[in-house]
Amino acid sequence: MAAKQTKIDLSTQLGPLTLKNPVLTASGTFGYGLEFEHLIDLNRLGGLVTKGLSLRPREGNPPPRIHDSASGMLNSIGLHNIGVDAFLKEKLPRLSKYDTAIIVNIYGENPDDFVEVARELGSVKELAALEINISCPNVKTGGLDLGTDPKEVKTLTSRIREVTSKPLFAKLTPNVTDIRVLAKAAMEGGADGLSLINSVKGMAVNLDRKTPHLSSVCGGLSGPAIKPIALAKVYEVSKALDVPIMGIGGISSGQDALEFMVVGAQAIQVGTENFVHSNATIRILDEMEKYLREHEISKVRHLIRSLSVLN
Repeated sequence: MAAKQTKIDLSTQLGPLTLKNPVLTASGTFGYGLEFEHLIDLNRLGGLVTKGLSLRPREGNPPPRIHDSASGMLNSIGLHNIGVDAFLKEKLPRLSKYDTAIIVNIYGENPDDFVEVARELGSVKELAALEINISCPNVKTGGLDLGTDPKEVKTLTSRIREVTSKPLFAKLTPNVTDIRVLAKAAMEGGADGLSLINSVKGMAVNLDRKTPHLSSVCGGLSGPAIKPIALAKVYEVSKALDVPIMGIGGISSGQDALEFMVVGAQAIQVGTENFVHSNATIRILDEMEKYLREHEISKVRHLIRSLSVLN
């Protein structure tokens, strides 16, 4: 008679937010969630983060705005989205039927827009949290111009905090000298946690034409190429501050995901891998559980901040 397998506890705590497991989708890589409902069981996800939403519909950048790169992808979508009103009317009623945490990534072309988006979404009961996108490298306003200045980060976060009691997660850029300064500023402004990291600024050149491959010249590099950078940033922040972190950057396997938790993340977001394999999130979740079972670890929480540094 086969021995009964011990149940693995995959639940995790992100500040005020409790998730049934640590696997979420990264904004901009999973649409509004509904695009994947015929491909995977959305109920199995710990949560999903929607495509970035602005106050009004936004066309984004002109094409070309995606380009393959070694071990990654460059994108310059420019936050193309349908706007808050259309999301609430057309997407959320269907999304809310799923047993998963719905987190909306919000964006504004200026601080007032950020606040208005947060105000409109801040009392919507179906939403579990808001993620503040103050770190997009491929828009001309509202992205890096705000997200690299700690004073601006703190001020913007505090203004958003005033208009909603929803859990807030600040998504930070790695394109700075010291991400810990921005992390501290966001938490002082009232964030409940952090999303680390957004894509890394990069570019690609067509040698024959001597032109950039992206219409915006530069874009955001994502995928396996940035995983070492993302791990380092999560580690730096978790070592300096006791804050809830969602780790993002190049996660394509269960092992990748667990590595982020070992260095300090309470949860992870899967991004570019969704474009490669539509079932990436579910496979990664299964691989995480398999690892825990094989290593007789009963709770995924036991791995958080368990890194042993040899000095």
